[in-house]
Amino acid sequence: MRGIKGEQVLLRIILSESRTHDDVPLHRVILEMLRAEGLAGATVLKGVAGYGHDRAVHTVAIEVAALGLPVVIEVVDSPERIDAALARLDGLMAGGVVTVERAQVIRYTHTPPSREAAQGS
Repeated sequence: MRGIKGEQVLLRIILSESRTHDDVPLHRVILEMLRAEGLAGATVLKGVAGYGHDRAVHTVAIEVAALGLPVVIEVVDSPERIDAALARLDGLMAGGVVTVERAQVIRYTHTPPSREAAQGS
């Protein structure tokens, strides 16, 4: 496992869960691309409500609009790795929002197995 610590970069990608790339959910395509590029890790978060440039509110409370719920992908890594990922990401994105900001990494460690799992319980 490659460690990251100190000043890094947070890449945040916000898109609609209904976006696809070659009939695969775009957030899944992006997640696999980030993993293949060797980034430290990524998290996909599903929003319960949101609106974008069209100003239409998408929420789980409205069954029809639930198709366009927001999905957020967050990645923290070195500036060099984030820049390389951004170059690849550009070809996948047809909409959405992409932001970068500084992030101070305090902890990035592997979670050791629980005692029960280690003892085979």
